[in-house]
Amino acid sequence: MSASCRARPVRGLAELDALAAGLARLLQPGDVVLLRGPLGAGKTTFAQAVGAALGIRERMTSPTFVIAHVFTSGRLPLVHVDAYRIADALELDDLDLDASLDESATLIEWGEGKAEQLRDDYLVVDIARDAADDEDTRLIRFEPHGPGWTQRLARLEIGDIEDSR
Repeated sequence: MSASCRARPVRGLAELDALAAGLARLLQPGDVVLLRGPLGAGKTTFAQAVGAALGIRERMTSPTFVIAHVFTSGRLPLVHVDAYRIADALELDDLDLDASLDESATLIEWGEGKAEQLRDDYLVVDIARDAADDEDTRLIRFEPHGPGWTQRLARLEIGDIEDSR
């Protein structure tokens, strides 16, 4: 984990929504955010909360079978991708995400090892359930890649977030 990686326990959906809303305030056109975590960790739930905070009016569902959904009703266009069924970066490239990359924010579930080449400056949001606690508690880690996300992440208002060096 990098020295600039930050983590916070999140208890319940209200805290998850608040954390996602904080991230949504920072999103700009061209941003790429990789959502990482095991099956059932809450990646889609986090993406839905980001979308709600952006003002997306459409119902956001998991794009597992359609691979990508595009939402345009919020403060900026949002592309929500599920790369679980994508084998590698070349197959992801076939989705032609770069056609809308500059004008939208792109959230990619299961994108690790496949989507990092989209931008030099991207954010990884790692979501894990806290096995020692009840099933509504998650540990959310923000791992910035590149100076842009490192600077913006410092402005993220997420309460008692800790530096996890």
